[in-house]
Amino acid sequence: MLFGLDGVEIGLLIVFFCLFGGILSGFPVAFAIGGAGIISFGIIAALDSAGILVHQAIDTSSQAYRDLLNSGIRPDKVSVFRYPDLPRLAEPVFAQGWEVALDRNISFIVNRMNERVLAGASIETLLAVLMFVLMGITLERSKIANDLLTTMARVFGPLPGGLAVSIVVVGAFLAASTGIVGATVVTMGLLALPTMLRNNYSPELATGVIAASGTLGQIIPPSIVIVLLGTLAGDLYSTAQETRAMEAGCSDALTYLGEPAVVSVGTLFQAALLPGIMLALLYATYAFGYALLNPHKAPAVAMEQGTGEVITRNEGLIWFLGVPAAIIGGAVLLSSFNVIGSQNIVVSTFSDAGETASLRTNVGAECKASMIDLHGQEAWDAAVAEQVAINEAGGVTLAERLTEEEIAAAVEAKTAAAAPIGTGISVIMVLLGLVLAFGRGVAPSRDPKPLILGAIGILLIALVDLVAIAPTTSPGVTVLWIALPLLLALWGSREAAARCARNDLIRVVFPPLVLIVAVLGSILGGITNPTPAAALGAGGAIMLAAYRKLQDEGKSGKIIIWSTFAVMLCILVGMNFDLRVNQGGVSVESWIAFFVAYGAYLYALFGLLYGCWVLFRSGVLTPVVRETAKVTSMVFTILIGSQLLNLVVISFGGEHYIQQFLKSFDNEMTVFLIVMLVLFFLGFVLDFLEIIYIVIPIVGPVIYGGSFDPKWVTIMVAVNLQTSFLTPPFGFALFYLRGVAPKEVTTAHIYRGIVPFVLIQVVGIAILWAFPSIVTIVPALIPN
Repeated sequence: MLFGLDGVEIGLLIVFFCLFGGILSGFPVAFAIGGAGIISFGIIAALDSAGILVHQAIDTSSQAYRDLLNSGIRPDKVSVFRYPDLPRLAEPVFAQGWEVALDRNISFIVNRMNERVLAGASIETLLAVLMFVLMGITLERSKIANDLLTTMARVFGPLPGGLAVSIVVVGAFLAASTGIVGATVVTMGLLALPTMLRNNYSPELATGVIAASGTLGQIIPPSIVIVLLGTLAGDLYSTAQETRAMEAGCSDALTYLGEPAVVSVGTLFQAALLPGIMLALLYATYAFGYALLNPHKAPAVAMEQGTGEVITRNEGLIWFLGVPAAIIGGAVLLSSFNVIGSQNIVVSTFSDAGETASLRTNVGAECKASMIDLHGQEAWDAAVAEQVAINEAGGVTLAERLTEEEIAAAVEAKTAAAAPIGTGISVIMVLLGLVLAFGRGVAPSRDPKPLILGAIGILLIALVDLVAIAPTTSPGVTVLWIALPLLLALWGSREAAARCARNDLIRVVFPPLVLIVAVLGSILGGITNPTPAAALGAGGAIMLAAYRKLQDEGKSGKIIIWSTFAVMLCILVGMNFDLRVNQGGVSVESWIAFFVAYGAYLYALFGLLYGCWVLFRSGVLTPVVRETAKVTSMVFTILIGSQLLNLVVISFGGEHYIQQFLKSFDNEMTVFLIVMLVLFFLGFVLDFLEIIYIVIPIVGPVIYGGSFDPKWVTIMVAVNLQTSFLTPPFGFALFYLRGVAPKEVTTAHIYRGIVPFVLIQVVGIAILWAFPSIVTIVPALIPN
């Protein structure tokens, strides 16, 4: 054994040093990873051929090994780490020669490229990376951060440490709208850092809060880290749980777990929402506390006030807090009493196939014992009782087509149980009510009559829905009934919106906020998956950037505004009308709705193309597309190179060796802690992309193969990877900030300033470790 190390251990060291050397060489990382795989394979193959690398494997032909199996130990549980005293057998690291390993690697890499890069199931999700990058870069070029920083500084500046708190707020806002760490850190470094230094802020606090807040985009959805992790986590969790079920003696993971072994990117977005907000609150709390303890290093700053009417405290509390809370709370209260709710009366034309027990009970003795150990005796007994009841009732029956009378009875039952006011109409009323409240709040001294008429229109909509609209009323008739009250409400809301547009805070925050709600709302609400939502966000970002460019040039942006309304009209018509006109017996109102939706679609497409032309004419679109292509190409090239490196590690048994080491610990919490520590320290020298595509596939089968919730595991890893942007000396956020910081700010200032925020990251991970419900509560509340 060379240097007293096993041949596989030396092979892993060779791979690591080749990878580390390639990254430090200054060669593009995307190509350095693949090159490290090729070079390390050549070195290992040469050493193996020379007989220098020797692997000490367990002698499976020995009597001690057979006795161990006869005692009931499964072969997969036997390793040199768990049973170091077993007889060993010296063999080369390439058991069948490096030539066979090379042939296998070539065939495997072709298969991997087809599965994960070209035509696999995850490629559609990976397309979301392209769209989110395009969305983020477009918004960054639209100067949204400039206005947000100026506006938030006016709001929080008079507080101790207010400028630092405003940086955190803007960082969280940009994280939910752009998610691009480099662009966020550079923008805030250029705009906010000089202002903070001029106002006698500590360079350490200023640089630390800018770098840390810029990385929130890696955890707050839509996060590219979560998209990339999610594509891996879904496959790793499914495969690991199938293996776990087989080892438990069950036929599949569904039988063993009692639920499908799946986790999607959309679910991970839901799980990441509260942890991201929690980290932002921790940053802001630290900045505020630092200012209280060191007031001379983070003083309150009186910023220049923006335009708009002066609002008293009572008026602000009433119209910005009290009335909106009453509107939203009233809607929630009415929904709890079924006054507001679904009016969907669609019924299945087939009978229910019958109930099933919470757990499958028709299993073998070994699987039964494993399921009782996992779920508990009480859950098993409940499942058995449920199955007995089902059998006594005649067992599970096949679904049968219902008769016309049965369908009519089912429709009548759903109609009787439907809420008087539909969910869609109630949402429209709540949104219009909020617009009217904000319009009154920003200009309390102006004539309230238009807003009162708008409120009357909202009340008339509710009254018409209660009296004239039933769940069986067709969408076309519903539109005719509410048309006049809706026009009245929209007229009042138009005046309220014009007043809001004169307020700096609302004018700056509202457009990107709408985009955030549209993208995240469609994902978190389960309406669509991340890829179409990302496409919607990219289109919205282009139109928003074009509108801002037209405003800067003193030109009208009405085409963009009406295109936005056209998109909303398309969505509303598509949700409420049956647009399948290629079927027989299409009603007149469906044809009208189809042509309305088609016309709105064409106008929205024209608005999008017009926005692209505006950005292209002004020289914005070309660099945006170029930067998007560069980032996306880097991600996919790293994906290809990492697959090659992974296959090299697999070929000489490195992956199996690491997994056997981790499985040698009986406590899976200990295993996960080891993995988290390794990821944390790797973050000092490796980027998150290298860790995701090189390390996670190796340790994933172990950390996803236990009893931990996969959502919690993935978010813990994501927060850990976010920390890699902050850890010296290779934290990318630190490099970005160093490049734009003034000369008086030294690298030592940046390093000292980031240390408290790295510790905050550790505290955040500890909180998520102690309270996993922070991760799991949102997915549990939102139905999929």
